[in-house]
Formats: sequence, C-alpha cells, structure tokens
Amino acid sequence: MELMYSSTRNDKVKLTASQAILKGLADDGGLFVPERIPALDVPMDTLADMSYQETAYEVMSRFFTDFTEDELKDCIKKAYDSKFDTPEIAPLVDADGAYYLELFHGPTIAFKDMALSILPHLLITSAEKIQVKNDIVILTATSGDTGKAAMAGFADVPGKRRFIVFYPKNGVSRVQEMQMVTQKGANTSVVAIHGNFDNDTERCQSAF
Repeated sequence: MELMYSSTRNDKVKLTASQAILKGLADDGGLFVPERIPALDVPMDTLADMSYQETAYEVMSRFFTDFTEDELKDCIKKAYDSKFDTPEIAPLVDADGAYYLELFHGPTIAFKDMALSILPHLLITSAEKIQVKNDIVILTATSGDTGKAAMAGFADVPGKRRFIVFYPKNGVSRVQEMQMVTQKGANTSVVAIHGNFDNDTERCQSAF
C-alpha cells in the first residue's frame, strides 16, 4: 500500500514521497508528513545484526513506497560509503556502561551528515521518476554547520542541480565559514549576508 504525504496545514492534498521530496515545502508553507507511521515489522534481533545500510533500507522502504528496491538501495549505497571514516557509519559505543550512538563520522563531522548525505540522491531519483527536465536550484539558509553538511552532500551530484547557501557574515564561527567557502564542487555556491539568520531566510524566500 502506497504511503502518501500531506501538509501539516492541509491534509486534503496527497503527494507521493518523490513528489514531496521535490517540492520541499508545501504550497501553503507547511511541512510534508506521512499520512500514517508505518510499522517496522522486522524483529529487533534481526535488526541488531544488520549493517547501517541494511537497516536504512528496511526503515526507508516503509516510508518511500513509490521508490523501487533498486532505486532506494542505490541511493543508500551512494550516500553511506567511504566518505564516512568508519564502516559502521554510526557506531554504538560503550563508555563505562553508557551507550552512545556516534553521529559525527561523516565528511563534515556534523550529525547532519546522516540526512544530508542521502538527500541529494533521493532528489535526483525523484526528479528522474517524475521526469523533471528543468534545472533544479536549491536555496538554503544556515546559521552554522547545516550549510557545510548540505554543500558536501550536494557537491558534484550529476545532472542539472545547483546548490546555494546563504549565511550571516560574522554570524557563524570562523571554522564553519572556512568549511563553506572552501567547499569543492562545480555546482555549489555560498553567499555571505550582512545581517542575521532571519535575513538569510528572507533572501531565500524572496528568490521564489
């Protein structure tokens, strides 16, 4: 059964997962949410023996029902690869009896690498499924590590995809700024705004 998505402000309009991914935000400004939370019918003992990539597939396949198995596994394979500095991707570490899930092994050492590594591949696949022919330009505003993580994820992805980040000049740390302005990738750009994060967001919104 296909899982559909609707806006948090209007549950009447239904979109597939790939349509929601391409739109980003709903026309009414709401966020897309699934019409229901699907059950993960995999025993915990089985999940415990799976790799990160295998677990990701089991979870994501319940939510992205309009993706084929091959499409989804290809996205996962490209996202969670040697760009992470540990083969476990997100290892569970025992520290004096307390267990911690480490989410800092991605290319920018930010937990946001976990989601932003796969988003470009989901976007590309969604565009191919819906047969989008136009260039895709993604605008985002950041107040810190999101910008670099997003740029690293989208850098040099195939096709007509451009990614532009706005950030507040003197509003991020020197390390964060240097991470963004030195990002390699023919399709990525970064723009400093004299103002705060809200001004960044306003610039992004005005572009539409």
